[in-house]
Amino acid sequence: MTPGRRDVLIVGGGHNGLVCAAYLAGAGLGVTVLERRELVGGAAITAEFYPGFRNSVASYTVSLLNPKVIRDLELAAHGLRLLERHCANFLPTADGRFLRMGGERTAAEVARFSARDAARLPDYSARLESLAALLRELMLITPPNALRGSWRVALPELLRTARLGGRLRHLDMPQRRDLLALCSSSAGDYLDHWFESEPLKAVLGFDGIVGHYTSPYSPGCAYGLLHHVFGEVNGRRGVWGHAIGGMGAITQAMARAAAARGAVIRTACGVREVLVEAGRAVGVVTESGETLRAAAVVSNVNPRLLFLELLPPEALPEDVLEHMRGYRCASGTFRMNVALTELPDFTCLPGGALAAHHTAGIILAPSLSYMERAYFDARRDGWSAQPIIELVIPSTLDDTLAPPGRHVASLFCQHVAPQLPDGTSWDAHREQVADLMIDTVDSYAPNFKAAVLGRQILSPLDLERTFGLVGGDIFHGTLSLDQLFSARPMLGYGNYRGPLAGLYMCGAGTHPGGGVSGVPGHNAAREVLRDFQRGRLRRVA
Repeated sequence: MTPGRRDVLIVGGGHNGLVCAAYLAGAGLGVTVLERRELVGGAAITAEFYPGFRNSVASYTVSLLNPKVIRDLELAAHGLRLLERHCANFLPTADGRFLRMGGERTAAEVARFSARDAARLPDYSARLESLAALLRELMLITPPNALRGSWRVALPELLRTARLGGRLRHLDMPQRRDLLALCSSSAGDYLDHWFESEPLKAVLGFDGIVGHYTSPYSPGCAYGLLHHVFGEVNGRRGVWGHAIGGMGAITQAMARAAAARGAVIRTACGVREVLVEAGRAVGVVTESGETLRAAAVVSNVNPRLLFLELLPPEALPEDVLEHMRGYRCASGTFRMNVALTELPDFTCLPGGALAAHHTAGIILAPSLSYMERAYFDARRDGWSAQPIIELVIPSTLDDTLAPPGRHVASLFCQHVAPQLPDGTSWDAHREQVADLMIDTVDSYAPNFKAAVLGRQILSPLDLERTFGLVGGDIFHGTLSLDQLFSARPMLGYGNYRGPLAGLYMCGAGTHPGGGVSGVPGHNAAREVLRDFQRGRLRRVA
């Protein structure tokens, strides 16, 4: 191989970049991953944030990690171990009661609020599961690209579209109607059609707004109900769990898999620019000024960063630049990690001893109307007076994260404005809003605030400058109908290839979107390999 050259350079060592690297290196290509930070993993990392306490820093729970990726990369052999929650969800209600979801107890729990809802829930779950089965299949395909150019170019895309139509043809008419509703309507409207009890709609509706800066009654957010149910843990579908050692255990296993196959991983090596010559991506210039050349450059960064910051604007079509200026990135997320002396003792379910509900995703948002107010508060004031919080306590399942008898908790908080409406910086308000989040949890579990030993705070601005999550967007772009499937990140470039020869994308800004799934990296690697096999890319001698 020519000195200083590789077959493939991957920009960004987040989980999809590592997955892509492992597949490409396993196929015999020379691959180098370039990561700006001191460690790989992107937003899926584990770190000590208070003496003796470690936690998943940004991404915080697992379900969407694709079983094919786990098998292909032999992640278990590289140290990955996943555990299921003992209770799926726990929601304190506005009237001092609670709803627990998961397993055989679910029907009886729901029936305490509505016998009608308990009777309808199995049908609702079956309907979503039937569509999730289709989605699991569609996740692993390359979307048909928007037709352009000659019939020679268009024909393969027409055939791909026909195969997709064949898959959809197997859906009956009620399923087709459900799919249309889930892709276009609001989570609130969809759930109001099915159920009457506010606690159940709140538990289910949280999936419609998690990671999105939106009201549960915003058209299109019902897709989130589907996006968050196609995962699994250890073969059990639709459940959520934890990686022993935190989310960093996933990405470290991926890094070991990639390295074992021959990939080179360079940290503290940010990319300043993608080199373009004669309309082709031919390498990168690092932040230190080093020039690296390759047959293919694969981007694992947010598409806005790639097109608007790393590529010379004169190399791109104006319509691409215009589209990416309007590419929507905003998740309304405020992320915290806290070190605790003891478990929260909830007023609605007293007791500080470890119980099943402590292992759950604890949702502090008792109704859809509460969630809607939180969104409009943030639009007006910058953050919600009564925020939405999912509290997860991974140390209840993994005692490696905290000293004996102590715990760590993840607070995934919404809604906050990605950019504050008065134009001030999040740096000026970070501590104030963190206090509000702690106080909110304390209002449900009055021992919580006093139990906090230390905390780590990540505002939307912190998420952007630390992990490259533009607008704090954990999904690398809103999961809306105009930014999904063939339109992710834009029509014409939904097949993991960029507008320049030799340029590819493998991050969450491509199909099927956000979450720690590894699927964009898997799919992008397949397309890069196809182009090498077809002679569109030439290996470095």
